[in-house]
Amino acid sequence: MATADERNARAIHTAACLIIGDEVLGGKTVDTNSAYMAKWCFSLGINLKRVEVIADDESEIIEAVRRMSDNYDFVVTSVRPPLVLHQAAYDRMRKISVPHPSQPNFNWDEDSPVKTARLRMVQLPLDEKRDLEKQVLFPHEDLWVPVAVVNGNIHILPGVPKLWQGNLPGHCRYTLAESLVAGYLTTLAAQVEPKGVKVGSYPRWGESHNTVTLVGRDRDFLESLVPEVEKNVQGKRIESEDVLDGSKAENTADVS
Repeated sequence: MATADERNARAIHTAACLIIGDEVLGGKTVDTNSAYMAKWCFSLGINLKRVEVIADDESEIIEAVRRMSDNYDFVVTSVRPPLVLHQAAYDRMRKISVPHPSQPNFNWDEDSPVKTARLRMVQLPLDEKRDLEKQVLFPHEDLWVPVAVVNGNIHILPGVPKLWQGNLPGHCRYTLAESLVAGYLTTLAAQVEPKGVKVGSYPRWGESHNTVTLVGRDRDFLESLVPEVEKNVQGKRIESEDVLDGSKAENTADVS
């Protein structure tokens, strides 16, 4: 079984979305978070393989989260597991957030129901054995709400649609935006398909680059494509995705 750090370092080929929603299941509200994630994944070339809506039942949540973490590279949900206060997130919240017009007298130094509710937003699941920077993220500079990462690939976003949609796009940062190379890769894929070559482009979680893959049986033809791909995606040749993780590489033709 992969470790949390190994899951965190994977290239993102597949994704899943777990919605915890008694109100969705009861017909009281319509889920928009999974629809937003589907469009986001499509724009990045990530294969969204599964969307589940389940009740707020601990045993069902545990089963679903573990299964998705094992089966998919990137999992997004809004469930909150056992928590501890994250001081940096708390400090950021105090600095960035402003009182709502209906609460002009809100005071951080006084206990109140509003303060208690806000504190829950910065109580996060943390593993002291792992790098905290890989477990608590702030994808959007203007939002104080943190994103927790559990088991390396389970990303816990706030369920409020505005916050969900504000945090999700900032998750994958690249040296060159996916949208800027998508047109070239689409054209390349059509050109090399008759030669039996498949072109793929995958984001890597927590890294500042994508991985472009060229898969085919004609090694010489693949080699001839590498300089062109390097130039057009502003990348460099690697022998294997494992090179990026510090592992030994074997015969593949990737550009990152």
